[in-house]
Amino acid sequence: MPEAASEPHPPVYATELGRAYCGDAIDLLGELCEPESADLIVTSPPFALARPKEYGNQSSANYVKWFQPFANAFWDALKPTGSLVIDLGGAWEPGSPTKSLYAFELLVSLCRRPVKPFLLAQDVYWYNPARLPSPAQWVTIERVRLKDAVNTVWWLAKDPGAKADNSRILADYKDGMKRLLESQEYNRGARPSGHVVKEGFTKDRGGAIRPNMLEIANTGNDATYVNGCRARDLNPHPARFPEELPKLFVEFLTDPGDLVIDPFAGSNVVGKVAEVSGRRWLSIDVDEDYVRGSQARFEGLQAELAEQTREAV
Repeated sequence: MPEAASEPHPPVYATELGRAYCGDAIDLLGELCEPESADLIVTSPPFALARPKEYGNQSSANYVKWFQPFANAFWDALKPTGSLVIDLGGAWEPGSPTKSLYAFELLVSLCRRPVKPFLLAQDVYWYNPARLPSPAQWVTIERVRLKDAVNTVWWLAKDPGAKADNSRILADYKDGMKRLLESQEYNRGARPSGHVVKEGFTKDRGGAIRPNMLEIANTGNDATYVNGCRARDLNPHPARFPEELPKLFVEFLTDPGDLVIDPFAGSNVVGKVAEVSGRRWLSIDVDEDYVRGSQARFEGLQAELAEQTREAV
């Protein structure tokens, strides 16, 4: 379970590996976990959207200032080898076919802070091929822009030696690479780009190293969670990212038993992924209905995991 000293703030619910809380992460993180105890904070905070959403969001002009107290709390909670992963969607300037720079301004601010600065371990981009054409005014009505289908995902660290192992998240080889592995016929030597293909290029390493452009469709197919919310007479969280996205970072940047935190948990996709992956987790959200509804993700999960274990044996 996540480390907690006296824990005067009770969780809304708990599982074998984690706890879900309602409240403000700035106030709760220091109370719920020891300093430098978290291995990964992976989250998707409210985006800086021009049109207000029901879950609350900040304006582009105020976003960087609003985020700084959270960044301080995240820094204090993370181990020296820990990582902070932030998923941010694009935003447009009100009434204009021009993009807001808030995601990039936030990145620069977090890395240039005079106190508790983060390092940019890598910029990652999430392409959602299932994204509907938006913003409609510029994309489908006036036809002057392309569909906005890529989120920025900033992978930040406190130290260049932050824990990571890309061999744990290899992608399936494409058909061309499979044929090459089978035939072992390829042109060795220098390429026009300056790269040199040496012996060992066709060694089967179990999969391909992933690029920093992630193609993950977010189709909204989340029936267990949605039905669980309706059974509780609660509205599902309207902005849920697919399990594949946090799962990749949880497996890439942590080991089983490590502590994973989502301070803007929403429907608690991160907690579910951490539970399935054997990581301890702690989730926080300010909206009690969203926290209560997120418990639906864990109904029947223990039986499901037990069945998977039996099948593996």
